[in-house]
Amino acid sequence: MKPTKTDLEAFDAVVWDLDGTLVHLAVDWDEVANEVIEAFDGHGVDAGGMDLWAMLDLADEEGIRGEIEAIIADHEHEGARESERLPHADALGANGAAEGVCSLNCEDACNVALDAHDLSEHVDAVVGRDSVATRKPDPKPLLETIDRIGADTESTVFVGDSLTDEHAADRAGVEFLYVGGRPSSLG
Repeated sequence: MKPTKTDLEAFDAVVWDLDGTLVHLAVDWDEVANEVIEAFDGHGVDAGGMDLWAMLDLADEEGIRGEIEAIIADHEHEGARESERLPHADALGANGAAEGVCSLNCEDACNVALDAHDLSEHVDAVVGRDSVATRKPDPKPLLETIDRIGADTESTVFVGDSLTDEHAADRAGVEFLYVGGRPSSLG
């Protein structure tokens, strides 16, 4: 889907990605991946060479999702407390639209980051990777966010920084805008 509207005021609702869009979580993702690999090793499972999302899927298959999720969430919580507010956060609450956050981070860490930067009052709903049964780029988390803020897909824009965000919007039938006009990452 190619966006036809270019500014946020043209929409009744805005859903934001969190990390890389509103804030930058202070997380060393390589360290997280290494710690997760060590946890798999402790269970006799080889997770080497996988990205973090593939490891989460493997954790489901191996019945250790809770343990792996806890490792990732611990890093995200710390990173949320130490996060940096990004310039696009200033747009939250600026036009009176219904607003939500849809993130690959866990919901609680999203709330910690929003609270740390006094942004929570502008956000009507937060959906993290642990809020619904799937994660972006599957459209369900984005559609759940839109539902929670009382909006519809036709009047909503999703603002993010990654191809994953763009794919989620496309699959949900929602217009999409990149912060900075282009993807900052592949994730």
